[in-house]
Amino acid sequence: MSLTALLTAFGVVFLAELPDKTAIASLILGARYRPSWVFAGVAAAFVVHVALAVAAGSLLTLVPRRPLEAIVAVLFLGGAVLMLRSHGREAGEEEAEEAPDLGDDAGFGKVAGTAFGVIMVAEFGDLTQIVTANLAAKFADPLAVGLGATLGLWAVGGLAIVGGRSLLKVLPLHLIVRLAALVMVVLAGVSLWQAVAG
Repeated sequence: MSLTALLTAFGVVFLAELPDKTAIASLILGARYRPSWVFAGVAAAFVVHVALAVAAGSLLTLVPRRPLEAIVAVLFLGGAVLMLRSHGREAGEEEAEEAPDLGDDAGFGKVAGTAFGVIMVAEFGDLTQIVTANLAAKFADPLAVGLGATLGLWAVGGLAIVGGRSLLKVLPLHLIVRLAALVMVVLAGVSLWQAVAG
């Protein structure tokens, strides 16, 4: 297992997920319901999404290396643009979101199931899923990329559930978005160089 692939996947996915709508959804659910129950649902949904992304990325490894690097470079650049463009839209939506009302007697199954469902819907085809597929294709180490991406998503989910609002006071959202976009541009540049240099 490649430590580079694991750490890269963790870092890129962590940064890409911080300003994402699912982090906000986790924060809202965690503020209303028992955090450990919310995290159980969120964590399970992230595992499913990473598995799908790694499978898709592993299929990309069947493409010859130079064209694959070019495809990965374009996808990373597209991800950086999407991240910068979607930040403005989501910033206005964050305040309007509310946690679903499950009733005062909601147990583990209901809370974890709701968290799982919210994340499954919100994350499907999301930027972090696309980035994870790109990384799986780039490194051809599905286990390392899957583990790194899962840990990155869990870390963001945990931070959002436990103390997301405090984190955003220390590290402004616009800075997180720009840093994540910059990392994706750098990865695109590396992939493009590898495509050209062979």
